[in-house]
Amino acid sequence: MTITINAAFDSGNIVVDGIDGTSARLTIRKDRESDFYQWFHFRVTCAVGDSLDLAIAGLADSAYPDGWPGYAACASYDRETWFRLDTSYDAGTLSIRHTAESAVVYLAYFAPYSMERHHDLVAGVAECPGVTYRCLGTSLEGQPIDCLEMGSGDTQVWLYARQHPGESMAEWWMEGALEKLTDPADPHARSLLQKCRFHIVPNMNPDGSRRGHLRTNFAGVNLNREWHEPTAERSPEVLCVRDAMDESGVDWAMDVHGDEAIPAVFLAGFEGIPSLRAGQLEKYKAFEAALAANTPDFQVELGYGEAAPGKANLSMSTTQLAERFGAVSMTIEMPFKDNRDLPDPVAGWSPERSKLLAHACLATLDQML
Repeated sequence: MTITINAAFDSGNIVVDGIDGTSARLTIRKDRESDFYQWFHFRVTCAVGDSLDLAIAGLADSAYPDGWPGYAACASYDRETWFRLDTSYDAGTLSIRHTAESAVVYLAYFAPYSMERHHDLVAGVAECPGVTYRCLGTSLEGQPIDCLEMGSGDTQVWLYARQHPGESMAEWWMEGALEKLTDPADPHARSLLQKCRFHIVPNMNPDGSRRGHLRTNFAGVNLNREWHEPTAERSPEVLCVRDAMDESGVDWAMDVHGDEAIPAVFLAGFEGIPSLRAGQLEKYKAFEAALAANTPDFQVELGYGEAAPGKANLSMSTTQLAERFGAVSMTIEMPFKDNRDLPDPVAGWSPERSKLLAHACLATLDQML
């Protein structure tokens, strides 16, 4: 029997270059109007017991070639439970091998977070007591930029995710954060909602998410390089969120991401902004230290280098918000690979751990405030 491969669905991305029995030669389609590519998501139909041998080529020129060594592809039979496959990388080709236990198997760069699940999340949370729903604007293709607001305190907290749509772990984190904040029995949630007003944008790039992009919106624009001067023509997603932030002000902010190469969870901050204020960086460092104490999934050894004083890139949201509002803002990065410190050979870094990390981040914020 010859296998079939298809990616014509929400967040699907693969190009079939050839199929021979149960083997396939594949490549990844670039983001629209962009040279970025790394995200893949497709399904294979086959016979139970087939030995699949899938080769994704051309990866030496992908967005983050350092992301492939040590990486294992994600797979699912039911699109609910995701596990890692036998995967190797050599000379620009990712080789995935698997003996099929079902006639349909889904493969992805990370467990996908579909736009349908996004709409279920927003609709479900919007029904919860004390939650206000706002549509901040629309994407270039007309999809809503959803915002969920809750809490009666004076501290303005913004949580936002998936500026880079292929970083689907970011919306799994959001699902965990929203579950915690809307749990009436959770003591951290009750405390936080008294202290804070939360503004939560679970997906800032719905067009890229649906199209199976790694990093950009419909226009091929990296939204996290637009925060200094977003426009309705290039980046309405950033423009509408930043306008709403200007209305509310921002005291604390977290931008949720995934990193292709580094096998760890870490923070990136704003140390290089021109107008660093007294105590601003100290609060960020205190949050970082407290989060490391609160969850062994977080660490401070691996991460990005710090910008020199006055040399921060203000086109990025974390630095722009710290400069613009004096906010304690941060980018949290989760791995596409496994977590080096607490490896899980079956699931690797997973949706479940992304959600638990969100719980730890909110408990830490409650401690800080």
